[in-house]
Amino acid sequence: MQFGKSFTTSCLALAIGSSAAWADTPEVAQRADVTLAMANQLLDATLAACHADGRTAVAAVVDRGGNLVAVQRDDNVGPHNTLAAQRKAFTALSTKTATGLLAERARSNPDAANLNTLNELLLLGGGVPLKAGDQIIGAIGVAGAGGGQIDEGCALKAIAHVLPTPK
Repeated sequence: MQFGKSFTTSCLALAIGSSAAWADTPEVAQRADVTLAMANQLLDATLAACHADGRTAVAAVVDRGGNLVAVQRDDNVGPHNTLAAQRKAFTALSTKTATGLLAERARSNPDAANLNTLNELLLLGGGVPLKAGDQIIGAIGVAGAGGGQIDEGCALKAIAHVLPTPK
């Protein structure tokens, strides 16, 4: 079925007009989120930070909904680290807490100890929430660099480089 040029133009105008109208509708959420470009900048900066310390790693970025946006893996990093990086990122996003701190809380607080029983969460250092202002917009997870503190350090250096906090 073919449509005329005026029909196609009318549909395009309706679609553009409709989406513009949504921006002013209070029922439609307007939220900051991680973009692919931002995720790739964070991943490049993370791996550069690890490389500066003579380490290799895998890093993953999830958006505010916990969806994988991007992942980068150095050569010769164990295959289990790819899933670990993604789970660390998801855990940091879901709990709004760096995973190293969350792991410490689970070890020291009986009320938080059962967090280990949730299959979706990974209580190992290396996951850090990403913020834009006071909003969590996603998270980054790093694995395979040589331990949770080192993984988290690479992530924090990248965040400081790509998402500097306003002064």
